[in-house]
Amino acid sequence: MAKLRGAIVVDIEKCKGCGVCIPACPTDVIALAKEVNGKGYNYAFMEDPEACTGCTNCAVVCPDGVITVYRVKVNS
Repeated sequence: MAKLRGAIVVDIEKCKGCGVCIPACPTDVIALAKEVNGKGYNYAFMEDPEACTGCTNCAVVCPDGVITVYRVKVNS
């Protein structure tokens, strides 16, 4: 049976590092980077990419709409 895998892309320069996406992720994929973007904010990134299911919760709750979610079917 095909399994869904996901990936997120964060627009790093537009991310304010508010962290709203972190608790919205049911698989604890997202974290805030230790590095900062051009505006001085710690931005969100995929800390555990293998666990992403592509559920889109992070993109839905992002107040600035800087997260894009992709889904891929993986045959296992």
